[in-house]
Amino acid sequence: MLLTYFSFSHLTAETVIYRIFYNINRSGTGRLTLRELKRGNLIAAMQHVDEEEDINKVLRYFSYEHFYVIYCKFWELDTDHDFLIDEENLIRYGNHALTYRIIERIFSQIPREFTSKVEGKMGYEDFVYFILSEEDKSSEPGLEYWFKCIDLDENGVLTPNEMQFFYEEQLHRMECMAQEPVLFEDILCQIIDMICPEDEGFITLRDLKGCKLSGHVFNILFNLNKFIAFENRDPFLIRQERENPTLTEWDRFAHREYIRLSMEEDVEDASNGSGDIWDESFEAPF
Repeated sequence: MLLTYFSFSHLTAETVIYRIFYNINRSGTGRLTLRELKRGNLIAAMQHVDEEEDINKVLRYFSYEHFYVIYCKFWELDTDHDFLIDEENLIRYGNHALTYRIIERIFSQIPREFTSKVEGKMGYEDFVYFILSEEDKSSEPGLEYWFKCIDLDENGVLTPNEMQFFYEEQLHRMECMAQEPVLFEDILCQIIDMICPEDEGFITLRDLKGCKLSGHVFNILFNLNKFIAFENRDPFLIRQERENPTLTEWDRFAHREYIRLSMEEDVEDASNGSGDIWDESFEAPF
């Protein structure tokens, strides 16, 4: 399915809107209130758009490169290109990084009701919310998204039993990959030391929002690739993060992925003279 310039531009604009609502519409009503606008950074981002000639330097919401990454990641999973993906599609995300249990929770529409009305299918808007949450778990909307997934009884706290339920699959995957398994008891101690909750018997959303490393808790529970990567962090990357503290985890991810996708497209263009996602190269439609 080739995208026309009109549909491509329309999808770019829709992605900007989804990102705005993801970050600012904390009530999840689908309508921005005056209070949400005042508390958010949308007005500042719009002013930045007016002042900046390069739209890709406007990292909040409007970056064309960020849209490109989101769309390409969706396209890679949507194998039949019907603009819908199912559980088997999503399990391939990030080189099969996520566990089946967390994918099941997402498709049970626990963190967010799908806008897609096709049973068992996630639409593009739903995927935007997923990828923003997955690649920046420490952001407020990301923390809320994954907290709902782990909170099995929906009582507003994460208990050791709930965390162990999700970690069991991680432990099994470690064993299958010949990784040295880390027992849940040790993991729980690590999580408690990391978060320092008010009550060590459970973890609240407030506890998580007060810790800079809170996103890593979720990686421990259901993303083995990121869990292992964190345990073996490159000192060079750590130094880069300290040098650019204003960049979010999403900003860093989108930058890396855009470079990778651009290089792959250059190689493909050199080999056959065309790509298969759209019929020609477009400038950012802003």
